[in-house]
Amino acid sequence: MTETYRIVAGVDGSAPSRAALRWALWHADLAGGAITALMAWDLSPIYGWAPDDAGHRTARTLQDVVHEVAGDSRVPVERVVVQGGPAKALLDAAADADLLVVGSRGHGGFTGALLGSVGQHCVQHARCPVVVVREHR
Repeated sequence: MTETYRIVAGVDGSAPSRAALRWALWHADLAGGAITALMAWDLSPIYGWAPDDAGHRTARTLQDVVHEVAGDSRVPVERVVVQGGPAKALLDAAADADLLVVGSRGHGGFTGALLGSVGQHCVQHARCPVVVVREHR
């Protein structure tokens, strides 16, 4: 029995994360692999949202992004929503993956950064290769 080549792709709804998912789909199609599209949420109580609300909103955003980017792709895409910080969630999900794919920067941090803090953390700590995809302009 052959194991499927597995790619974890970080999604946060930003244009760079959409580009990362698009690249992951292309690569998975070439490699005969499958994708775990992961989106994490972590809210401070100051926002006033209930955890169920945030979890549902995050799941809906992930569903919409995957539908928009993957369309009728033949690549299997598992959608995973995790409560917690995105860097840790991605590293945990990619612990036994073949590849981790992230966008060059997402919704956090300052927008001029070439590599966001989540991507930087993943590059430094992942147990598998990491691909950082820049948004195509």
